[in-house]
Amino acid sequence: MITTETQRLIDLALDEDQVYNDLTTDSLIDPKVVGTARFISKQSGVLAGIYVASEVFRRIDPSIKLEIHIDDGNEVQPGSMLAEVFGKAGTILRGERTALNFLQHMSGISTETSKYVNAIKDYKALVLDTRKTIPGFRMLDKYAVKMGGGENHRLNLADGILIKDNHIAILKDSNMNLSDIVNISRQNTITPNKIEIEVTNLSQLEDALLGKPDIILLDNMSIEDMRKSVKIVNGKLLLEASGNVTLENIASIAETGVDLISVGALTHSSKALDISLETEF
Repeated sequence: MITTETQRLIDLALDEDQVYNDLTTDSLIDPKVVGTARFISKQSGVLAGIYVASEVFRRIDPSIKLEIHIDDGNEVQPGSMLAEVFGKAGTILRGERTALNFLQHMSGISTETSKYVNAIKDYKALVLDTRKTIPGFRMLDKYAVKMGGGENHRLNLADGILIKDNHIAILKDSNMNLSDIVNISRQNTITPNKIEIEVTNLSQLEDALLGKPDIILLDNMSIEDMRKSVKIVNGKLLLEASGNVTLENIASIAETGVDLISVGALTHSSKALDISLETEF
């Protein structure tokens, strides 16, 4: 979990917070003072980021000791002790805010994802994230989605072909239909990749279907048109529903029979889970 990329991100966050120039801690706390700090959940949710939060303290002081009590992906309740930190008081105070920022943010995403996943547990559809992530946090945000029971869509632009409306708009003057665009993309790709194309209506769906893509994305379609799309495709390929998906309507979308439902709100609108760091010196 703690990759070089994650360590780099932690270091950027520590540098941003000037943890090695903590005027308050430097002016008040004897460097010899040691103690214990405990991560305590204040809300019910699904945990994600406990190893990242722990790594924050290790990056400041490798001698710090940590004991994790609840692993990522598990449910927590108000009062749950997630982990303990043992070491210098100065290290704990310097890293507190940065560690909590990572942990609260990631746990908020995993908790929100679990709500969407539970809402369609009786249907075959999978809940996917999108690339609507905080810049630099892509891998952590998508890891948090997985911890909440969701699945990852493309990690980045090199992770598969997704022909969207703006690609199609640029090519519209070339008198190409959607099946032509799919075929051209396939011909111009050196390494075989799954091809997905976005459509907004049933006419576009039937056109795209002729190009035999791997996935067709139904963008902002009505529930009725999604249902018709499932009948037209008849299992020939995967159908993904996207656009304005909420907790209130995701079950209705899943009921149409689509295979995938992508939800940008998982990563761009999740509320941080309330977690505190309680100290004892």
